[in-house]
Amino acid sequence: MRKDAALIDELEALEGEALRAIEAARDEGDLEGVRVTFLGRKEGRISLLLRRLGELPNELRPEAGQEANRVKGVVQGALEQRRGELEGPSREAAPVEDLSLPGRRNWIGGRHPITRVVDEICAIFRTLGFTRVRGPEAETEWYNFVALNTPLDHPAADEQDTLYLKGGHLLRSHTSPVQIRIMETHEPPIRIVVPGMVYRRDTYDATHAPAFAQIEGLAVDEGITFVDFKATLAEFSRRFWGPGTQVRFRPSFFPFTEPSAEVDVKRIHTFPDGTTRESDWLEIMGAGMVDPAVLENAGYDPERFTGFAFGMGPGRIAMLKYGIPDIRHFYDGDVRFHRQFAGP
Repeated sequence: MRKDAALIDELEALEGEALRAIEAARDEGDLEGVRVTFLGRKEGRISLLLRRLGELPNELRPEAGQEANRVKGVVQGALEQRRGELEGPSREAAPVEDLSLPGRRNWIGGRHPITRVVDEICAIFRTLGFTRVRGPEAETEWYNFVALNTPLDHPAADEQDTLYLKGGHLLRSHTSPVQIRIMETHEPPIRIVVPGMVYRRDTYDATHAPAFAQIEGLAVDEGITFVDFKATLAEFSRRFWGPGTQVRFRPSFFPFTEPSAEVDVKRIHTFPDGTTRESDWLEIMGAGMVDPAVLENAGYDPERFTGFAFGMGPGRIAMLKYGIPDIRHFYDGDVRFHRQFAGP
């Protein structure tokens, strides 16, 4: 538990204890004893906690300090009110409001679960030597299809049909166009991950959305082989899902990679009682060696350079990671759902 959270919990506990002691005071002597116990300058319990604020890092002090001042003010106010009751009419003649319950703090939000997964994935690839980059969401047909070895009359283009804009532009259907843009402006070696939003004419259902996050990755250099491709993605999978994760590569087809593969993982679930169970095979990404035609379109010599590319949907990954059955929960804006993921 963070130091500021522990301090806030202690303050709230002291607040409730102090309010109960104030309510139980029967005369001025009892009330003065309560004041010294909780607010005494040297040994008061709340005063001692206030001195611990200086032990917190600078970024954690504001919230803890605000809560400490609130608790001190509530206790001081309760003391004054109780002192007036003891000096004036009886409690039966002047009923008072019950202040024994602590105030309810508003939820101030947290990072979206998909954002958390994107950051975690990019952090793992950063340790493997990859740089996080981004590019425009409004693209041309050249970058979105043709440069990626997908002619406009190819069936693969129909599968990723997207939303078209004026002036010959469209909303990108994947983040792969950034790979072409990076290769056009940089010489190898290249190792990048590209998170961002993409757009397709998908039906909005439990596993699809017309606008969703995607992460592409690319590595290009002299001498990159299929062994490098498999080892990198297997290492990522084990770091993300756990050291006991099994990884499987199944043959597949993508226009911009050859050979291509679907990457599956089988995870080990550990339950609170210590028992474990293997999951079924779960598909987490598509990948493959970069097609020579794509390297040529970017201005690279495919006889000299090779590489691999991969793509995954962090929304699907988040569903698997957190056990979410319906992807629409991520986009509906229900605070009760997102409150589960509040935190750093």
